[in-house]
Amino acid sequence: MKEHAAFIRKFISGTLFVLFFGAMMLHAQRRPVEPVTPMSNTNTANASTHMNSNPSAQTVYVPQLKGATVHQLKDGHYIQKRADGGIRELHDAKHGMDIHHGLAGGMRVTVERKDHTRLVAEQGRPGYVERPYTYLGRDFARRNFYYQGKTYSSYYRGYRYNGIQMKVYAPYRYYSTAFYGWLFNVWGFVFVYDWDWADEAWVGFDRGYFIPSPNYSSASLWLTDYLLSSELAVAYEMRRVNGTLPTVAAAATTAPAITAEVKQKIANEIKAQIQLENYESKTIAQDKDLDAGPSSIAHAYGDGRTHVFVVGYPLDVVDTSGTECALTEGDVVQLSSPPNFNTASALVAVLASNGGKDCAKNSTVIMGLVDIQELQNRMRQTIDLGIAELREKQGKKGLPVIPAEALGTEVKARYTEFAPPAAPNDQADITQQLLQEASKAEVEMLASGSGK
Repeated sequence: MKEHAAFIRKFISGTLFVLFFGAMMLHAQRRPVEPVTPMSNTNTANASTHMNSNPSAQTVYVPQLKGATVHQLKDGHYIQKRADGGIRELHDAKHGMDIHHGLAGGMRVTVERKDHTRLVAEQGRPGYVERPYTYLGRDFARRNFYYQGKTYSSYYRGYRYNGIQMKVYAPYRYYSTAFYGWLFNVWGFVFVYDWDWADEAWVGFDRGYFIPSPNYSSASLWLTDYLLSSELAVAYEMRRVNGTLPTVAAAATTAPAITAEVKQKIANEIKAQIQLENYESKTIAQDKDLDAGPSSIAHAYGDGRTHVFVVGYPLDVVDTSGTECALTEGDVVQLSSPPNFNTASALVAVLASNGGKDCAKNSTVIMGLVDIQELQNRMRQTIDLGIAELREKQGKKGLPVIPAEALGTEVKARYTEFAPPAAPNDQADITQQLLQEASKAEVEMLASGSGK
């Protein structure tokens, strides 16, 4: 368990990114981890939609951006171009392939196969293969992420919301109620922590946006900085590799863009996620069916609380006027009013933004529900990694020692034991084949006539 958690932490924080892309001359985003990587990006109220023939597939949304054009090709193919003529989205109906060109650069490819396997590859980033399976008659999925010849897995529980098939994060292990109580409550003392990344390049670059708290009085506050620093480290490295890193760092200020108020909202969300995982742990301990409902955005929209998510992978979204903007790692968003019945999008408020092509702070944007769920998934996954680090490093570098009565033992979730194995060619498909096939399909579609 400890080795598994350590590997995932390195994967997300950027350490393995450096190793891998150092071997390729450079070093490199996206969603996952996540975690991460939803099937599509955004939609607007006037968005067109198509559904894969796989009944468990996620809906793909193509927003009607201001000034954008959609070219409908034969056999169900289409190409969407931005107002400047650049390609945003391509759909290859023959191969079940969707290709997205990010506003800030990079290409993401998603393929849904007839056997319901889903592949996601991203230019300069790790990818994953997702396979569905059932446990106690319920839908689950396992995502195998590939990087530098290694792999790790994350798990998801299927459910439907507003007529859309969704996947909610399902932890692979749980802890004792006493430990979750220790995580949730204020400790009654303050400690100073010596962060490993204090001298890394991204810290100076993002000093105008994020500064770690000088001390911590609870796990939720420490996990807030863990979460933000993990995402910002990845964002810095990915921008550097893709050539989109500004030449001049944001000037350091005495009032970072992420305010103490926003940090407290993140900490409150983390406490809510700790409560949620404690609730789930009781079900897991009894080897009962894991209900996706309380863990999902469907519950978040109906519980009467304010919910805040830290963005963990790039998303291209639109504001209420139809203007496109980007959300990148480390941005902070807040759920607004629930979506209308049977609609696939919702309004989201931007609480903190890291500049560039990112959506403006205090703006309101429209986001697909699948993407909102994936934001929550990614955040829960990264919180889990932070919790594992708290346990592993207790008593070191300023972290408090966990009381013996609260430490307890880890319990592995049974649903992880029923996941289908990876195929021998999965890694090659993700790291090589899929992007090559996408580039070829794109050339063929553009040459077909209507896409020129």
